[in-house]
Amino acid sequence: MSAFDSSKRTFVCGEGTMLTDALGHELFDATSSIWTIVHGHGRPEIVAAIARQAATLDHSTLLGATHPRAEELAERLCALASMDYAFFSSDGASAIEVAAKMALRYWAVNGQPQRTRFVRLDHAYHGDTAAAMSLSDITIFKEQYGALTFEAFPFDASATILMQDDIAAVIVEPLVQAAAGILTVPTMMYAPMRDMQPLLIVDEIATGFGRTGTFFASEQLALQPDLMCVGKGLTGGVLALSATLTTQRIYDAFLAEHAAMRQFFHGHSFAGNPIACAAALASIELFDRNSTLAAAARIHDRIVVHLRKLVGHSAIRATRLVGTMTGIELRSESLDAGTAKSGAWRIADLMYERGHFTRPIGDVVQLVPPLTTSDAEIDAFFDVFSDALEQACI
Repeated sequence: MSAFDSSKRTFVCGEGTMLTDALGHELFDATSSIWTIVHGHGRPEIVAAIARQAATLDHSTLLGATHPRAEELAERLCALASMDYAFFSSDGASAIEVAAKMALRYWAVNGQPQRTRFVRLDHAYHGDTAAAMSLSDITIFKEQYGALTFEAFPFDASATILMQDDIAAVIVEPLVQAAAGILTVPTMMYAPMRDMQPLLIVDEIATGFGRTGTFFASEQLALQPDLMCVGKGLTGGVLALSATLTTQRIYDAFLAEHAAMRQFFHGHSFAGNPIACAAALASIELFDRNSTLAAAARIHDRIVVHLRKLVGHSAIRATRLVGTMTGIELRSESLDAGTAKSGAWRIADLMYERGHFTRPIGDVVQLVPPLTTSDAEIDAFFDVFSDALEQACI
């Protein structure tokens, strides 16, 4: 933390695909502000929806109450995801906490209270709250918090663990593990999850809303989750909002008279905030109006062209691409870090100087652009990346 210089990373304005820092530098937002911004910064339709809702109903609780925007958004999300109900939270990690708690209680009230264990993928990341850390597999994010976490078990692709009678749920990131360095997951890993007794939790927080080329990545895997977590791009990336989507079967497990005390004991003060819901509805409308998924396909095709040019470069270990989610893994031993934290950070710093903001994950330089990005902006990113790579090569 002592190495951070806020004067070099203070953003004061955003418009379209660009950010402006406090020194007046304009920068291409190459990570969509960490996988959130979908339609660009300051999108007029979303800004207008926020203003209208703020003037009508700025906030009301969903604890023992509801409001029209939350009802409408729940219907839209469930229709898009082929789910039945939505439980709103404020951020992605909170949506994961909800899914874990729902899974435990589902089995407890259905006569199998021994089902308390969870299975996750290798390299998984699901957030930084207690249960989300427990369901993750990136040591650096959780090793200091052992007193708060429980053990989740790795899925070994043999499917034998799925047959154990104490497994409550399996949680997966579909197709790509963003926080692990845009790692791709072989599609065969998901096959045993299409017909199993444990519940299936699909974490679409980073992969949802067009990032992988379909509205949700799980569509490409023929997976039907019992619980789906969405966030980040839900509001177009402009406000904090998440949801845990679920099925009639799960909902019914909590449905009873008050005296039975089977209701879901969980809630957040700002869950389903009306302004955030209005932004989400405006964002979803833009997908149809502006053919956003077609734009994602175009971006993907343009990135492919540039990645092919990088094949065989001595300083590049691998390139990965799922939809518009791109990771370029570098060989750190081939780079001169100079005064930067690593070779990848030196490249990111050199790119920042030339108007491109990206944030490395270990040795991986990432490109996850807004879905309004032009071909020229993609070309410029790779031109600047290639120049920075050559400058940093030993």
